[in-house]
Amino acid sequence: MDSQLVCSEVIAKNGVVFGTSGARGLVNDFTPDVCAAFTIAFVKSINKQFSFNTVALAIDNRPSSYAMAQACAQGLKQLNIDTVYYGVIPTPALAYKAMQDAMPCIMITGSHIPFDRNGLKFYRPDGEITKEDEQAIFNNDALFTPLAELSVLTVSNAAEQAYISRYAELFSANALAGKKIGIYEHSSAGRDIYKALFESLGAEVTSLERSDTFVPIDTEAVSDEDKQKARDWSKTHGFDAIFSTDGDGDRPLIADEKGEWLRGDILGLLCSKLLNIEALAIPVSCNTAIEKSDYFKHVVRTKIGSPYVISEFAELSESFSSVAGFEANGGYLLGTDVTLNDKLLNALPTRDALLPAFMLLTQPQSICELIKGLPKRFTASDRLKNFAKEHSLYLINELKSNATPFLKKLGVEGVYETNTTDGLRITLSNGDMIHLRPSGNAPELRCYCESTEEYIASSNVKKVLGLVKDLYYET
Repeated sequence: MDSQLVCSEVIAKNGVVFGTSGARGLVNDFTPDVCAAFTIAFVKSINKQFSFNTVALAIDNRPSSYAMAQACAQGLKQLNIDTVYYGVIPTPALAYKAMQDAMPCIMITGSHIPFDRNGLKFYRPDGEITKEDEQAIFNNDALFTPLAELSVLTVSNAAEQAYISRYAELFSANALAGKKIGIYEHSSAGRDIYKALFESLGAEVTSLERSDTFVPIDTEAVSDEDKQKARDWSKTHGFDAIFSTDGDGDRPLIADEKGEWLRGDILGLLCSKLLNIEALAIPVSCNTAIEKSDYFKHVVRTKIGSPYVISEFAELSESFSSVAGFEANGGYLLGTDVTLNDKLLNALPTRDALLPAFMLLTQPQSICELIKGLPKRFTASDRLKNFAKEHSLYLINELKSNATPFLKKLGVEGVYETNTTDGLRITLSNGDMIHLRPSGNAPELRCYCESTEEYIASSNVKKVLGLVKDLYYET
């Protein structure tokens, strides 16, 4: 018994914590025993609620992900639980197949964060784990034997095929006929799926910039380089749209015919309108054009993170026939079954990149034309990297007590209102908004600004982060 390890103790000794979606940490912290401890604690925390003998695994393209999957599988073996390994596929593809099979699953991915970090996303047979489940994993005292050897994993393509069929069967074979689509592949986990799927619906597809090294695309903080790339690609190829995702394929990144990347919440707003969704759950950071559009019967705002969005679905479903959610990063969560093209589209209550893309691209109007009808509210966002969480919390707490001196340094006078649902969201007297919060996934301070003009929102983000950097950044 002395040779055995306790899950909670192994987890507590490392720097791996749960963020807005899954456990995240440095690759060096995800040792084989840590991966096994998380996996075993996860299974032990749900096995009284669900009956299963197999857990599904999949990974993104990070260099560290395969070995982590091997460690998870080895931990499951100690519980006499089988593993089905789906290889490199998007997170929603894994989640969809596992939910169809009433099976738990684990996605090994760090999403958009740099490749020196990674993570584990856990799904019960009925969907993403809750915040309560996270605590149960952290506190589970199950015992296991330290891992010695890691076994080779054999890839099944069943999840990939199920995910492709979900959308290939929903739309007609000519749904994208006449559309020229660029796919920015980089190192996305779905890059081997997207081209064939878009082509199967009739689109003319051009693959763009596939990378053999991991590229940490953040759909909420698109780099100036990627912004210019999209404009150049659009001008060169005459695309109707450019499609991409983050690293694990659950957050979409879509550019219009001019090569301008859409904000994720605007994409979600348009997708929800086209799906005739009645009620929405969205994080507090999303654009207020959602309520101002009057497209929806009810909108509830939550903390940032898919578990908070999903937690609202059950109650909303009692009063409304169609329920969905999305985040400012673009990830779309379908909370109820809906009918589209006289076909049933099953709920997928986890972030998905494909549904909003197909909903926009199968319309007769261009993306720019679809956007024209929306209320004139623009959001910009960016982040300060390597900004410790404790410094973010210190700054936010200081501003909560009195933001006037900080706002004066920005040249802003007058009364303001605050919202502390997640971080600090300040509404100025002219209706502009400034929202600051620490990232849940990395040592970063995120800033979102909203205004009636796009250049003002972008300018405010730069001013705010510039001031924070001058006043609080570690030197």
